[in-house]
Amino acid sequence: MWGLKTCLVAYRRVWLYSQSVMRFVDAAEVRAATPWPALLDAITEMLGEPDLNAPPRHVHPLNTSDGSSATLLLMPAWIKDGLIGVKTVSYFPSNAGTPTPTINAAYLLIDGSNGKMQALLDGDELTDRRTAAVSALAANYLARPDAERLLIVGTGRLAPNMARAHASVRPLKHIEIWGRRPTAAQAVVEQLCSEGFSAESANDLDTAIASAHIVSCVTGATSPLVRGELLAEGAHLDLVGSFSADMRESDDAAVLRASIFVDTWPGASLSGDLAQPLIDGIITPDSLSADLQALTSGAHPGRRSESEITLFKSAGFAAADLAAARLVLG
Repeated sequence: MWGLKTCLVAYRRVWLYSQSVMRFVDAAEVRAATPWPALLDAITEMLGEPDLNAPPRHVHPLNTSDGSSATLLLMPAWIKDGLIGVKTVSYFPSNAGTPTPTINAAYLLIDGSNGKMQALLDGDELTDRRTAAVSALAANYLARPDAERLLIVGTGRLAPNMARAHASVRPLKHIEIWGRRPTAAQAVVEQLCSEGFSAESANDLDTAIASAHIVSCVTGATSPLVRGELLAEGAHLDLVGSFSADMRESDDAAVLRASIFVDTWPGASLSGDLAQPLIDGIITPDSLSADLQALTSGAHPGRRSESEITLFKSAGFAAADLAAARLVLG
């Protein structure tokens, strides 16, 4: 039998060891700790932080031996004397159709009071959920309150989360999935149906766009998929996939017909959906209606009429990652 003193010494050693070891948070734990309503609230709260610092993301092209394109993204954010977070993202489009995802991420959380590494979180799950949450948060201000038909363009790992997140803010009754590969679209449909959603594959993209109340694009497209002339009155267009100037999911007609909103102007203006029409003079910086912070703070009212077409360009911003990570750690 151990004596009391021996037990206390052993306990102290275990406690000290636990304090010195960085915590690893897997995808399941990230998912469980970020339910949609709480995650939307966490992002809103983070946008209102007076001591928040979130520089524009760093985007670095990578040279690969096979000549294919690849990108490394670094996304830091911190609160003065609070948490520091850094996300590292790799984008290898050549992985499409292989067992390796095109996007891989990790998130490092640091104690801002002393610089101690606190936790390493599954960045893929964190990114999926905060990205979908940002779109849903914007849609809560920009989509019609009675929007019930959602079209998701894209079939990657983000697609199901977009449906789940949008369903948390709008009374969705029908979801369509479109992808270049019908089998991939059907796989997303089956996953959503197993969760109780009413979903089906869209055979014709143009037809699906014309009947949708919300169109959410999550692709790596480099040429427009969404023709703005097809958007119905009152539709909300959610553009997520593009993050660089050579990527684009919508055409000039979309930005001309819509009231344009962004997650953050510095990041969104670098994506082809806005960068290309800006360069061509189709739109100007004054074409921007507001960013997400203006919406959540009430500085901008969001949608102004039932017939207004709204467009939200999300390129990803580090403050949303930090909000999700803070929620996970509690």
